[in-house]
Amino acid sequence: MPHNLQALAEKALAAAKAAGAGAADVLAVAGDSLSIEVRQGALEHAERAEGVDLGLRVLIGKRQACISISDIRDDAIETAAARAVAMARLAPEDAYCGLADPDQLSALRAADGLELEEPGDAPNPADLQALACQAEAAALAVKGVAQVQSAGADWSRHNIWLAASNGFSGGYARSSHSLAAVAISGTGTAMERDWAAESRIFKGDMPSAEDIGQRAGARAVARSGPRKPPTGAYPVLYDERVASGLIGHLLSAINGAAIARGASWLRDALGEAVLPEGMDLVENPRRARSAASRPFDAEGLPTHARSWVEDGRLQGYVLDLATARKLGMDATGNAARGTGGPPAPSTTNLALTQGSLSREDLLREMGTGLLITSLIGSSINATTGDYSRGASGFWVENGEIAGPVNECTVAGNLRPMLASLIAGNDAQMHKSHQIPSLLVEGLTIAGA
Repeated sequence: MPHNLQALAEKALAAAKAAGAGAADVLAVAGDSLSIEVRQGALEHAERAEGVDLGLRVLIGKRQACISISDIRDDAIETAAARAVAMARLAPEDAYCGLADPDQLSALRAADGLELEEPGDAPNPADLQALACQAEAAALAVKGVAQVQSAGADWSRHNIWLAASNGFSGGYARSSHSLAAVAISGTGTAMERDWAAESRIFKGDMPSAEDIGQRAGARAVARSGPRKPPTGAYPVLYDERVASGLIGHLLSAINGAAIARGASWLRDALGEAVLPEGMDLVENPRRARSAASRPFDAEGLPTHARSWVEDGRLQGYVLDLATARKLGMDATGNAARGTGGPPAPSTTNLALTQGSLSREDLLREMGTGLLITSLIGSSINATTGDYSRGASGFWVENGEIAGPVNECTVAGNLRPMLASLIAGNDAQMHKSHQIPSLLVEGLTIAGA
């Protein structure tokens, strides 16, 4: 049954005001999802979920509290509002919390033109099961695949409404289709696993189930018989599948929350070189048909395109209202939130300047070194940028893949690592983070 999220949000705001809140905002989310998993050609697991959540934030002076409920009856909303106000009265003061001023609010209150939702009803579960079975069969057809650990198809739709006592009220919907397969090669202690997955807003944009399954199988077989790489200093190529994680460390370092705490290795780096000359890192929150797009942020501020890094130099920090106030800067329209807590800075769609070299060209460029296709664990010193991660992938000799490797660690410092990047040309343009394969010089590899 559809819900009027705008009416629910307004009801929660009225309840907060009646309970004594000086200001309030509410995020209302209605979700509908369907998930199917198969095994050996038969249904393994099916799940359908529907629900509505309200996240209410109330403010009394410079004190705030958040509460989340899924019971949307009138008396439940009133009780939650009263509890939130009681919590706020006991909360410590936060000099930087507060809603946006009315003149800061976005004039755009919907996602018209962004194509974030595919019209129509939920797919038939039998159709999702058929797709999952096709992906599983394609993976099993790859020579050397022993079994398929899982194959699944998912669909979801979420309607979102944000309203606040400063006059903001707006909402939009987003939907998603996804398909994934995990294949295993070998047996016993020689088993190796890899995967392939795709997700799109529109079903017609999805690659075929056979393609996804075949990729999962081929990747698992390619990992058969790994060894440890040699220990030493070598160039490292981050495959496109994992390269966005490397840029993610840069984004974490320019997040306003980290900057405000002084816990960032880029806390005093505005205007300084953080990427190679000629390389830009651009955010576009209003990119059409992208899962991370949004017309306004979680505080009702307008979103717009900006360069976080331009010609290699850092241009700004990712800020919500609270961190902007603490740093004496302007908010950047990057607030995000769930129903369970207050806003926090976060980015949306990102694109890193691509180079002219393919992944194969980058392998020839590196000569001898490590191609990383999977990362596990993380030891990142947020203050110094010291970096250490477990990795697996392929050893490269004379520009050619020599064989799979695992059980190794790569280490370095993020500042010189990012400054030495050589970008490939293989970024996937349908992804919210369009990051190509990235070659890094001189990391320390701990292997055999």
